[in-house]
Amino acid sequence: MKVIFMGTPAFAVPSLLALATHHQVLAVVTQPDKPKGRGKKLLYSEVKEEALKLGLPVLQPQNAKDPAFLAELKQYDAELFVVAAYGQILTEEVLFLPKYGSINVHGSLLPKYRGAGPIQWSIINGERETGVTIMQMERGLDSGDMLSKASLPITEQDTYGTLTEKMAALGASLLLKTIEDMETGTLKPKKQVEAESTYAPMIAKSMGQLDWTKPAKELHCLIRGLNPQPAAYTMLEGAPLKVLMADVLAEESGQAPGTVVGSDKKGLLVQTGKGILRLTEVQAQGKKAMDAAAFLRGHAVPEGTVLESIL
Repeated sequence: MKVIFMGTPAFAVPSLLALATHHQVLAVVTQPDKPKGRGKKLLYSEVKEEALKLGLPVLQPQNAKDPAFLAELKQYDAELFVVAAYGQILTEEVLFLPKYGSINVHGSLLPKYRGAGPIQWSIINGERETGVTIMQMERGLDSGDMLSKASLPITEQDTYGTLTEKMAALGASLLLKTIEDMETGTLKPKKQVEAESTYAPMIAKSMGQLDWTKPAKELHCLIRGLNPQPAAYTMLEGAPLKVLMADVLAEESGQAPGTVVGSDKKGLLVQTGKGILRLTEVQAQGKKAMDAAAFLRGHAVPEGTVLESIL
C-alpha cells in the first residue's frame, strides 16, 4: 500500500520501520527541528533520523493546518496516512484525503487514556495492564472507531521509558496486521463508548514534585511514570535531586513524611504518608544518574534529614 507516515518521537520509529519493510512509504511528516543546548544546534526528531537513513522525503510543516501542506500531501496520491505520536492537530481535509483515510497508533487501550500522555498516566495511576489501539482518525480527540487492539502487562519495574519501548514494538506489529486486514476487507471497526473514556493530558515538569505526605505506592508510580523525563524530584540541602527509581517498603518509622530514616546497601530510606520509600536511583543537579548507594558514598545524608517537597 502507498503510505505517508506522520510521527515524531522514538515511540513512532518501529512503526515507520515496519511500514518501510512491507509497504511503499512515499514520505514522512515530522515536527520541525528544535534548537538544543547553548549553541542552539538544531536537533532532528527520532523519526526524521530514521527517515533520512531510509532515504525517504521528509516534510516538516510549522503548522499542519497550512493549506500549502495539504497541497503538498495531495501530490503524493497516498492510499493511507499512518500517524503515531506526530504532535500536531490534523484538519479533517487532511485526515480524509487518502482512499483509506488516516489511522493512528495510540498508546492505550481506548477509550481509556485519550490524549497526549497515555503511557505515562497508565503508570502514574497504577494500572496493571495497557496496550495499543489502532484507531481510524476523525475530528475528535482520539475518539475514532477502534480497528484493532493488543494488550500487555505493566510490571512494577516498568518506567515510562521501558514501557514505551515495549508498546512501540507491539504497535508496529499490530499496525501491519491492521493494514493487511484493511486491504482484505476483513476489518471490523468498533465504536468507542464515550462514557468509558478518560483523558491523559500532557505531562508537565511541575508534576514531578514529590509530595512526601502521599503513600509510598503512589509516589513509586509517579517516579516510574516520569522516568526518564521530566523526572520526579525532591529537594536536598536546597538543591533539586531527581529520583529515577525506588522501592516500596511496608514498614513505618513513626517519623514525619519526608524524613530520611536510614539507608541500606540499595539506597536511601524516606518516610512517606504511608510506608517507606527506598530511593534506589537518583541524579543530583549537573551530575549523571547513579544508583543511590553510590550517591551516598559521596554525599552524607544523615538520618533525620528532611527532604523538601517543592522548590
